[in-house]
Amino acid sequence: MSGLVPFNKRRDLLNTNFGDFSNMVDDFFSEGFPFGRNLEKDTFKLDVQEKENEYLVEAELPGVKKEEINLELNQGRLTITVKKEEKVEEEKKNYIHRERRSSSMSRSVYLSDTKTEGVKAALNEGVLTITVPKEPKQNMSNKINID
Repeated sequence: MSGLVPFNKRRDLLNTNFGDFSNMVDDFFSEGFPFGRNLEKDTFKLDVQEKENEYLVEAELPGVKKEEINLELNQGRLTITVKKEEKVEEEKKNYIHRERRSSSMSRSVYLSDTKTEGVKAALNEGVLTITVPKEPKQNMSNKINID
């Protein structure tokens, strides 16, 4: 007959509270971080347009200051890195409450035939716009005469 005890009742009888601990750990890793814990929220959206003489890259970075952004263009690879640190200090009664959060995100995209000079970037209303000029393509083919 002991096997007929409903699962919820059995858990109360055992009084382990492991489920509460497990839920607390899950909540910590899912709700406690500013950008969530799934791939969709761990990165930022990036759009790349190829135009005749340049590439136009737009990255959505709401709430990010330009001092928290690092841009690098190395051999055609454009890398956008965001490092964000938040500190909250609150004084109540006889104690001080502090919270610190640190997060970083990085995205890279390969843009062929880019110039390193003349790259422009602007952050406006949470959208980072980067203009990367193109290097004129060289003709890599050569006509071979047959004797």
